[in-house]
Amino acid sequence: MFGSRMTASRVLVRLRRFVKNDQLILSFLALAVGAATGGAVVAFREIISATQTWFYASGTERLFQHAQHLPWYWLVAAPAIGGLLVGLLIRYGMPNKRPVGVADVIEASALRGGRMSLTDGLRGAVVNAVSVGAGASVGREGPAVHLGASLGGWLAKRLHLTRSMSRTLLGCGVAAAVAASFNAPIAGALFANEVVIGHYAISAFAPTVIASVTGTAISRAFFGDFPAFIIAEHSIQSFLEFPAFVGLGILCGLVAMVLMHWIGSVQKVVAQSPVPDWVRPGIAGLLIGIIALGFPQVLGIGYGATEAAMGNAFSMSMLLGILFAKTVATAISLGGGFGGGIFSPALVIGSMLGAAYGLIATQIFPTLSSGPGAYTIAGMGAMAAAVLGAPISTALIVFEMTGDYALTMALMVSVVVATVITQQLGMRSFFTFQLERRGLDLKGGFERTLMQSLKVGGILVRTDDVVSPDTSLQSIRDKLQSCVYGELFVVRDNGELEGTITLADLSDSAFDHDLDDLIKADDVARLHPPVLSRSDDLETAMQMIRDTGEEHIAVVEDTESMRFVGCLHVRDVQRAYTRALVATRREERGE
Repeated sequence: MFGSRMTASRVLVRLRRFVKNDQLILSFLALAVGAATGGAVVAFREIISATQTWFYASGTERLFQHAQHLPWYWLVAAPAIGGLLVGLLIRYGMPNKRPVGVADVIEASALRGGRMSLTDGLRGAVVNAVSVGAGASVGREGPAVHLGASLGGWLAKRLHLTRSMSRTLLGCGVAAAVAASFNAPIAGALFANEVVIGHYAISAFAPTVIASVTGTAISRAFFGDFPAFIIAEHSIQSFLEFPAFVGLGILCGLVAMVLMHWIGSVQKVVAQSPVPDWVRPGIAGLLIGIIALGFPQVLGIGYGATEAAMGNAFSMSMLLGILFAKTVATAISLGGGFGGGIFSPALVIGSMLGAAYGLIATQIFPTLSSGPGAYTIAGMGAMAAAVLGAPISTALIVFEMTGDYALTMALMVSVVVATVITQQLGMRSFFTFQLERRGLDLKGGFERTLMQSLKVGGILVRTDDVVSPDTSLQSIRDKLQSCVYGELFVVRDNGELEGTITLADLSDSAFDHDLDDLIKADDVARLHPPVLSRSDDLETAMQMIRDTGEEHIAVVEDTESMRFVGCLHVRDVQRAYTRALVATRREERGE
């Protein structure tokens, strides 16, 4: 392994001898990541098709049309068996004992400098492929994004790239995955910059465009250059219709909130259940199969149901039934332990809501309405944007999936309104919702995530201002006069931190020489002082400094062993943050 790492680093060094510009090197790497991700997405889709064929004797994306003709016991058994298989794969194959997705990519970009495990990415792809193939109400795009990001993050790690370059290369994998999944090169690049990288600096945007175009080319070579949905063109009849699209955006935002909260509620119930972890996806699959007896449209990615809604194939009662059933099935799938994404379910739910809304709008204002099909497309975009928290790239994805750009203004109105509704109600996106449930809060923007990415262990200061518990008062007094920060650390022979001593802790005994031989360090030490562990981030350090009012804090290896390793001063935190911020901004500008 050491040899392979040295080889990868040597390749980069040799490349820099001929190409002096890091931006050009990054472009070459983006081309490689885009091609690799495009091929991986193609393979991923084929594995899903093969898995679905094994479960349902059909690999079509329009699964519900085939599932309608299957025996009832088949519909119930297939997702249940698939769930048990997913449970076993997660238990014995996933390090964190859970599926992976876009939230993990955002976490890696924000807090781990773009580093990701390729092994975890490949294992996660298998779990997700089985989940989609077994009929769980999930999407394939989120898993594809994680797979592409894993490829980019792995290459960055092998080449020992800087934090900024690593995050960009991870974004290249994301861009290529989105582009290859949706045949949407523009949306792929924008999604990577909007959701994962977090900025549109040219140093990141250019490589993601290269990767996105490359991934699309690979995908088109296998699947052809066709939009995901073949539909009739639509156009807005009148600007007087825009208030109706505002109303649709409000509804989509509210339903998106319901969907995300239901997923969280199911996760909470499942976590408190005494049922073994590996059995839980099987039970979720059984419930999905029961729902599919009445509404087979809930199975799989649901593109067939979405296309049928665009073609006005469902009655009002059927649209509302599928809307409710798909929402419940998605909550059960993602909350119950299946792997997969949320984008495709959001498209289905949004299309049903939009089509139902369009039928009502057309009946009330027949001369002004653009027809149910236009509202179906707007509902898809608004629901997906509210769930993903990415209005710009989501709108472009819908445009490129449908090939219909005539609804640009109406779609953007619904998308913006839906996104504002969810964010005003405290839900930035489903991904931030997932991260918050893991105890990670990325709401503070770039500066906060930068603080969270820097660890105390990287900037702590080694110090000789240490005394043993039996040190005499005279020695303590002499040591305090020469110590750097005016504080001594009392450390036992085994390295464990016992306490700290300042001049204020000595109080009246500070200058009473009659007590020199009577008082020892452990008699005057402040026991259980505030401490930081080596693995804490700088945000935690600054919060502790603010809460305690102290300018420097003792640092231990971990809070269990309490082995003293150094100290951290507020100036060290400020200096490290400023240095990282300046370096990151310079790298983003390509300097």
